[in-house]
Amino acid sequence: MNRLPADTVRLLSSCQVITSVVNVVKELLENSLDAGALSIDIKLENYGFDRIEIRDNGSGIKAADTAVMAVQHYTSKICSHDDLEHLATYGFRGEALGSICAVAEVAVTTKTSEDDVGTQYTLDLTGSVVSQKPSHLGQGTTVCALKLFKNLPVRRQYYANTKKCKEELKKVQDLLMAYAIIKPELRLTLTHNKVVLWQKAKVSDHRMALMATLGPNAVAHLLPVHHQQPEIVIDGFFPRPGMDCSLASSSNPDKTFIFVNDRPVHQKDILKVVRQHFLAQYPADSALNRYPTVMLNITVPSSTVDVNLTPDKTQILLQNKVPFSIILSISLQTDFDSQVAVLAAVETLLVSFYGPGLGSATEAPPVTTEYDGGSGLHAAPSLDDCSGNAELDNHDQGHDKGKDVEQLSAVSWSRGTALTDPSTGEPLQPVKIHLATGWSSNLGQVKAKGQSSPGKKVSNAITEKRASLTAYDLINNRAMRTPLSPAALFERETRASVLQEKPTASLQDITTAVQERWKNLGEEDRKKYEDKAKKHLERYDLQTKLASDRDVRVPERRLCLVSPLSRPQGQKRKVLPSNQPVLDQLFFSQPRKKRSPGPKPSQPLPFSVVTLRQRLHRLSFQSNPRPQGLRLVNRLASQSAWVVLCGRKLMLLNPFRVEEALLFKRLLENNILPAASLQNPIQLTDSILGGAEYTQSLCTMEKGSPELRGMAIFSDPRLVANGFQITLTPGSSSTERHLEVTAMADCVPFLGMEDLREILTAVLHRNAKTVQECRPLKVTNYLQGEAVRLARQLPVTLAKEDVEDTLLRMQQQLEETSQACIHGQAFFHHLSDIPDTEQEYSDPYSVLC
Repeated sequence: MNRLPADTVRLLSSCQVITSVVNVVKELLENSLDAGALSIDIKLENYGFDRIEIRDNGSGIKAADTAVMAVQHYTSKICSHDDLEHLATYGFRGEALGSICAVAEVAVTTKTSEDDVGTQYTLDLTGSVVSQKPSHLGQGTTVCALKLFKNLPVRRQYYANTKKCKEELKKVQDLLMAYAIIKPELRLTLTHNKVVLWQKAKVSDHRMALMATLGPNAVAHLLPVHHQQPEIVIDGFFPRPGMDCSLASSSNPDKTFIFVNDRPVHQKDILKVVRQHFLAQYPADSALNRYPTVMLNITVPSSTVDVNLTPDKTQILLQNKVPFSIILSISLQTDFDSQVAVLAAVETLLVSFYGPGLGSATEAPPVTTEYDGGSGLHAAPSLDDCSGNAELDNHDQGHDKGKDVEQLSAVSWSRGTALTDPSTGEPLQPVKIHLATGWSSNLGQVKAKGQSSPGKKVSNAITEKRASLTAYDLINNRAMRTPLSPAALFERETRASVLQEKPTASLQDITTAVQERWKNLGEEDRKKYEDKAKKHLERYDLQTKLASDRDVRVPERRLCLVSPLSRPQGQKRKVLPSNQPVLDQLFFSQPRKKRSPGPKPSQPLPFSVVTLRQRLHRLSFQSNPRPQGLRLVNRLASQSAWVVLCGRKLMLLNPFRVEEALLFKRLLENNILPAASLQNPIQLTDSILGGAEYTQSLCTMEKGSPELRGMAIFSDPRLVANGFQITLTPGSSSTERHLEVTAMADCVPFLGMEDLREILTAVLHRNAKTVQECRPLKVTNYLQGEAVRLARQLPVTLAKEDVEDTLLRMQQQLEETSQACIHGQAFFHHLSDIPDTEQEYSDPYSVLC
């Protein structure tokens, strides 16, 4: 036996962890969530095989940990195997980033709150840092993976088909949808080839996350559920009982979300129980192969869950901690296994929600689910199914249960006699494709008949670069073959005859036979092949010379050499971009003339650091005390920024950030959202508002003068400013009064009763008195966007008086702790400190440090 090299071991293990684009996105996304990120941007190019970039605003990676951040089995999440019993993170093995480095080119850019600037690290195949440079990116981490599976040509070729690439992109979107639902506070964006495919903003709760992910129509019929027993808590949303099956379910499980401790999992048994109870209320024909729209989150102690089961951590094992009294009452399975406790809790919840119409789970018709390793929403096979004794559900597969499957032998399969035609009994023959000689001229007729062209080339979605110009375009769209040697010409003509004589010969035997014939060839025959090779070389030199004499200095003129009528549409020959420099060097012996760049436009600015330092030095030695507060020095026209002096500190001011913060504060305090009348007023009850205490708190708010019928309209600014118009119709008692929402703001998307409940919660529990304290989250986000829009309408160049007024309003309205804009960018950037003594002034480094 031989010990495998370290590089081979690393590549073999990495190929099991990173099997597709969705695995890369999942591992990096979970790292961002473990770092506390609330905003994550995923950018893909060429379906992720050319570039995968994931940027977050998490805590970043400390400088002391960057040397081993991608080395396998280095992690900051656990210290020993015992820590898995208290696992609170998604990742723990320390393999993801190192495995990605083994199959792609990786660069990591990170910045913590303690760092002054960010740093970009370039990693090699082993995960070690090979270079680093400063970066302008803010706090957080950005991981960029280029040329995925560059050293695995078979796996890269597997995804060369466009259909498979689109399926992989769909799996990435389904994965992001699962995390978007379980993390309402998370902001996600998916971009492919610079086009935003899907995005989800920050919301307040899981219901709003479902609405932002699946749409309001899919969530309108979902009801919240909650079940709790010792060490097990179940929360989620289920379709209302008796709903139309077509509205509450779909034909594939991409809207069935199952989580265990906030982790998306593939749990076949749980999905089977949920489907059985949901489909039991419908006829068997109408509910066949349907999956309910469900969000189910199961919370159990971390010590009872084993997530270290598969490389992608989507399958789990649950430890048995169920009381014996519950075991006796469970009819889910005949044999007690480790997941009975959770299954019992799930079935208890389903029985209380949908009723006991199903009976026991063993009597229900079997439900077959499939796992495709993609979105994280499908059911996965359990460990029991891996033993090979799992029974195929013939009902779902559409086969007869009594039909025996004939076993295929290796000998019959290799001879081609394993599969026979039922009608003739003869072995099935492989499909033969015949290419007609004049197919290119009849291409239009074939397409008119609705048939596909037999000579149509299958495009490669990964390696093809349609926009790049190749050397074939420069030679009148004709490829030039390299001249063959005499031995190569002889081999090309002789291989066919050798293969006819020995059809069972291997490639090595054929090559050996050809070489023996070349050695035994006579002088006259050998001279004939030498003459042929000489003619090929002369023709090749002539074509090369003609191609070099053409004017190819301007790239746009190269395209004019290609005649659109010289070939059928879609048959343009292409070459890999990596061979282009070699072809250019071969075809173009003449050096290209580079145009000398013209002079760049420049304009001198009346600003001198030396003069500024001297003036500030004279001011520092005046008898008058140093002026306090902020003083404008001068404006930088190229950056639309101002140099400001505050005591000894010389800083750079961005007035637009200050205006943005001031506008947002003014909108929070004074803006009144216009309310539009509702066609059907919404009646408010204790259940809608969240309880009787919320109703009582609403009734105590300020109201206008009652009308003749006794109806009063609430005039409390905390309601009116947020776009709610509520009327109160008194009755003979407190129980007979009617509260209705007659108008509501339509400028804020999805504004509803949840936002009214947020206002009442702020009034009831936080004793909120002002409008600013009662703004719901949706209204706050809307006002932030309005502040940004108004700030961008300001002129690019501001006068000195306007900037001074902005600074005055900033000191009066904003607190000292609020010195940043809506996006978290600081108003001021420190440049240097002004010296107080002659010694400091004489030392230039004391001013710059």
